Amino acid sequence: MRALPRALALLAVSATALASLSGCASVVDVDAAADAANAACADVMIALPPIVAENGQRETNSQATSAWGDPSQVVLRCGVAVPGPTTDPCVTVNGVDWVLKEGDPAWTATTYGRDPAVEVLFDPEKVASSTVLVELGDAVSRVDQGRACVGLDEAIPAPSDG
Repeated sequence: MRALPRALALLAVSATALASLSGCASVVDVDAAADAANAACADVMIALPPIVAENGQRETNSQATSAWGDPSQVVLRCGVAVPGPTTDPCVTVNGVDWVLKEGDPAWTATTYGRDPAVEVLFDPEKVASSTVLVELGDAVSRVDQGRACVGLDEAIPAPSDG
């Protein structure tokens, strides 16, 4: 009868070891943004989806940051500098305005007209921008939008006829 308790103890130790090995994804090193402690970032963070562009969410080492995929395919930081007027492309996806900057390889999408701003980095060769921006839209929309993207024709007044 002594063998049964010992076998159960070994089984419990093995199960614990297996569980810890299966959850061994490394923590993602992400620099926190300057305004990461803004209370509005907490609202964004608790509303983030567990999966973005078919990638699972991972733990990060900084406040108001998140990452999805192993290796990371999408990285989010809340509390970045609020973009001012820009000639960079600005798109509206499900009611959220995003300023897009093409990089090589990562692109940056930053919310426009929201304070604090949210920045998302991704490689469009690996994940579709439309998927990423749609799936993160609900979370970032928790920050009120004070300004909206405008086109160049709206930003420059037309000459008057007189």
